[in-house]
Amino acid sequence: MMMFTDIDRGRPMAKDPAVVRNGDSYYMYYSMAPHVNKELDSGWGIGIARSYDLVEWRKIGEVPQEQECERNGICAPGAVVLDGRIHLFYQTYGNGPKDAICHAVSEDGVGFRKNDSNPVFRPTGEWNNGRAIDADAIPFGGKLLLYFATRDPLGEIQMQGVATAELDSGFGRDAWTQACDESILKPELPWEEACIEAAALCEREGRLYMFYAGAYNNRPQQIGCAVSDDGIRWKRLFDEPLLPNGEPGSWNESESGHPFLFKDADGRTYLFYQGNNDMGRSWYLSMTEIGWRDGLPFIMNK
Repeated sequence: MMMFTDIDRGRPMAKDPAVVRNGDSYYMYYSMAPHVNKELDSGWGIGIARSYDLVEWRKIGEVPQEQECERNGICAPGAVVLDGRIHLFYQTYGNGPKDAICHAVSEDGVGFRKNDSNPVFRPTGEWNNGRAIDADAIPFGGKLLLYFATRDPLGEIQMQGVATAELDSGFGRDAWTQACDESILKPELPWEEACIEAAALCEREGRLYMFYAGAYNNRPQQIGCAVSDDGIRWKRLFDEPLLPNGEPGSWNESESGHPFLFKDADGRTYLFYQGNNDMGRSWYLSMTEIGWRDGLPFIMNK
């Protein structure tokens, strides 16, 4: 079983995974919590781990906080490979409704060049509070679709939005167009409570599948799935979680949350996610393979 965490900041803490392949290596980007030593604290950060088999991971670096907008912290990366380069979309943290999505690019998976116009996206309109977090990007229909979580004007309900950019645009602040003036998916089912976040996208046979986290952390957060033909209008595939939290006593008793769907070169798909059994005092990352039957995903080896 794949299990990974980061202890460099004083406690086991790795959240919000994003995985890509570059040559014969896999790179995982993840959130690191603030340091337990307040004198060393720089807020949330992003770690980098490498694997050759998707199971054994070793930390090899961190994404530096270099820009003024990153001063209070960065986290929740999403990653996509375009034309052989790794594009990282991640959020600022610690700024409340002003948190927004940033962009960086890398040739080797470790050293990233930040976009000069960061942050590159935050939503507008009366339906949201202006915040954008939990980015995930996927090319579809000749454009890059950027999925993000935002909140209602009162800051209580977490929901999904989407923006688009031309694939040759450079993905700076002027490249993005908000795709609609309302949420594309918001909590409706009982287990989703007041939150849908952490969209994780996958394309299969011309359709987009969104694996998403329902409910806030440790409520428990669990993972559902929806499908779309255009990336904007979504239909849930299940009324219950596809991947629920674990049984009492298990490593993910408190939640199975914040998914990322990785599609390997051979077409096999893997769902990375976070969990813990102590209500968030620690966080670990794990992975399970996703199978497909009649257009529906299922958890393999379950």
